[in-house]
Order: sequence, then structure tokens, then C-alpha cells
Amino acid sequence: MTDYSRVERLALCDLFEEVGPAAPTLCDGWDAYDLAVHLYVREADPMAGPGIMIPALADTTERRMQRAKERYSFAEVVGKVRNGPPPVSIYALPKLGHQLNTTEYFVHHEDVRRAQASYDVRDLPAEQQDALWKAVRLAAKTMLRKAPSGLVLKRPDGTTSVAKRPNEHGSVTVTGEPGELVLFCFGRQQVADVQLDGDAESVERLRNASFGV
Repeated sequence: MTDYSRVERLALCDLFEEVGPAAPTLCDGWDAYDLAVHLYVREADPMAGPGIMIPALADTTERRMQRAKERYSFAEVVGKVRNGPPPVSIYALPKLGHQLNTTEYFVHHEDVRRAQASYDVRDLPAEQQDALWKAVRLAAKTMLRKAPSGLVLKRPDGTTSVAKRPNEHGSVTVTGEPGELVLFCFGRQQVADVQLDGDAESVERLRNASFGV
């Protein structure tokens, strides 16, 4: 089975080198250098990792990221990301690392790709789409807890998964390839190539809601 988290890692690093450190990304306030540093400290700095998920520790993560930027050039950081996590990192464990990075590197690869002046929606291998579908089904309930309405994820073949049960604002069905559903659930709804079906008010509310990471 292909490790698509590594495929995305290497493709992202190639793109980093192509666009340079000042290139925009979809991550609010971050350029390509910031995003590369985020990926590096996430895997290599145990002091920085917790703050990525725990808001109360975010200041520590920001300080560790700034320290890494002061210590390493953009090229050096990209090289470290390309080489993968250090042996002592949990991300170096083959099965766990793959699971943790299936969406991480796909989303951040697209964060750089779709922030550029032009891009295409990639036709991903079926095996990768299936892996992303499995991942988004597991993550959606957490990622979409702040969604204003109920939400059903739907693949083009008709396969569905209830991400959030209907509430007073009804429910919206979001249809797209798994990769696009991942982007939608991770807060990139403005660039995700999906179709939203539901009453007009609920659809508009969901399209402009803040959720994901």
C-alpha cells in the first residue's frame, strides 16, 4: 500500500522550493516559511507540539516556531520536513505516523497550491481517495462540531456519512471527492470543490461558518 502521507510530504516540499518562503498560503497570516516551520516543529519539537492542539499552550508553540525560524533558513527547514520526523518522534512510528499525517500533508499541500494565482483540482488515485474518506469520516465529528447545521458528507458514488446530526437549522449535504470533503471539513470551504444541498439559508450559513483548523 502506498504511503500517500509521504507522497504529499515530498510533493509539498518540492512546491515549497518552487514558490519560495514568502509565497502565500491558505493558513491565515502564514507564508510558506511559517507553514514549513509549523510542519517541522510539529514532528520534531515535543515542546511545540501540544500547543498546536491546545489553545492554552499556543504561545509556547509560537515561540518555538520563531526560535526555529531564527535558527534555520527556509531551505534548511524544508530539508528537515522532507527527511521526515526524527526517530524519537511519534510520527516516526510507521502505522501511527501514517494515520496522523494522512490529512495533514494533503491539506497543507493544498494550502500552498490553492493560494497561488492559478491551480487545478488534482485527480487523486482511488486508493488515496479511499484513505482520505476513511480519515475524514473519523475526523469530521470533531472538526465540524461548530458547524451551524447538521451535515452529511457524500461521495460522488452516493456513499454517505453523517458528520453532524440535524439541528434547528436543518441539515446540509456536502458532495464531493473525499479530498475535497477533507478540505471542506478542515475549514477550507471557500476553495473546496464540493456541492452543497439544503435550504438556501442553511447552505449560506454553512458556507461562511468558521470551523475546522
